[in-house]
Amino acid sequence: MKTETIAIHAGNHVDGSSKAVIQPIVLSTTFERGEDGNFPGGHIYSRASNPNRALLENVIAKLEGGADAAAFSSGNAAGMSVFQSLAPGTHIICPDDMYHGLRNQLKNLFAGILTFDFIDVNDSEVLQQHIRPETGVIWVETPSNPLLKITDIKKVVAIAKAKGIKVVVDNTFATPICQLPLTLGADIVMHSTTKYFGGHSDLMGGALITAEKSEWWAKIRQVQEMGGAIPSPTDCFWLVRSIKTLPYRVKGHVNNAQLLAEFLEQHPKVERVLYPGLPSHPQHQIAKEQMLAFGGMLSFIVKGDEDDTHNIINKLKIFTRATSLGGVESLIEHRATMEGPDTKTPFNLLRVSVGLEHIDDLIADLSSALA
Repeated sequence: MKTETIAIHAGNHVDGSSKAVIQPIVLSTTFERGEDGNFPGGHIYSRASNPNRALLENVIAKLEGGADAAAFSSGNAAGMSVFQSLAPGTHIICPDDMYHGLRNQLKNLFAGILTFDFIDVNDSEVLQQHIRPETGVIWVETPSNPLLKITDIKKVVAIAKAKGIKVVVDNTFATPICQLPLTLGADIVMHSTTKYFGGHSDLMGGALITAEKSEWWAKIRQVQEMGGAIPSPTDCFWLVRSIKTLPYRVKGHVNNAQLLAEFLEQHPKVERVLYPGLPSHPQHQIAKEQMLAFGGMLSFIVKGDEDDTHNIINKLKIFTRATSLGGVESLIEHRATMEGPDTKTPFNLLRVSVGLEHIDDLIADLSSALA
C-alpha cells in the first residue's frame, strides 16, 4: 500500500462486537483470562499492551517500513528507553547539533553510566577517530534541531556496520513522509509523536521503530513494559486519528516552508536561512538524495543582535511565540533562550515551525515584522 493508504487503514480495526468502523477507546487497565488461564483477547495488562496502542504501533511501524514499533508517553521517554537498554559503560557517539532534551538526559541522567561524545557525525574522519571498542550506538539527528544540518545516513551506516555498531536516527523533523532511515540502513528510528504525528499541539507521545525484532529490540520492549512510560489509550486513539491526515498535512508544511525559506533568503535583514530545500544549504545535495521532501522546519539568522531578534518576534501577529513544532499553526522561537546556558545556537537565530496557514499571510506577517 502507498503511504496515504497506510496512514488511514493500518491504525484502524472494525470492532468485532459493535462493528464500529473506527476502533473504540479501550480504557480498561486489565483483561479477562480464559477458562484455560490464557488471554484470548491477546492483552493482559494495559502497561504491557492495549488495543489502541497496538494499532498505533502498527501504523507507525508500517509508515517507517519497520518490523515493529513501540509507543511511549513522550519523545524523551522513547529516547531514554534506548539509553536504558544499553549496558553500563557503553559509548554513544552523538551529533554536535542534537535536540537539547536528549543531550541533557545523557549529560545529567546517564553520566557515569554511559559515555558519550558530541561531534560532527557527518565528518567521516572525525567519526572514525571517536569510535572506541565500547562504542555501541551512533545517534543521528537529520535534519538537526535547530541548525537543520543534514547527515548522510548511508555513509554513517557503512562506517557503523563495519564496526558492529548500531545506528539510531531521530526522524522527528522529517517524518516518514519526508525520510525513511530504515531503508537507508539504520537500525532504529525515533520520533517525538507530539510533533507532526499529533499535528495539532494537543497531545504528547514518542515512538521507536526497529528494522528487525532483534535481541536489542526485545530489551527495549522490556524497558517499555517494565518502565511503564506509555501513552494512554486516549492519546493513542487521537494519535491514530491524526496520522490519517499526516501525509497531506506534511505536504502542506513542506510547500509553505520552501516558499517561506525562499522569501527569507532574499530579505535584506536576514543573514542566512537554514533549510535543506535551498541550493545554498551546505548539505542540499545529500538532502536531495536521501529525503523524499525537505520538511516543514527552518531556521534563519537575523542581521543584528539578540535584542533585534526578539523585537522581530514580538511584532509578529500570526506566528505564535512558543516551543514545539509540527502543528497546523506556525510557531517561532528564539531557540538559544530555550536551550540554556550551554547552548551553541547563535543568539540571533530564530527557529520556525511552518504551519498550514496561507503562505501569503505568513510572508506578509514576517515581512511586516522584519520591516
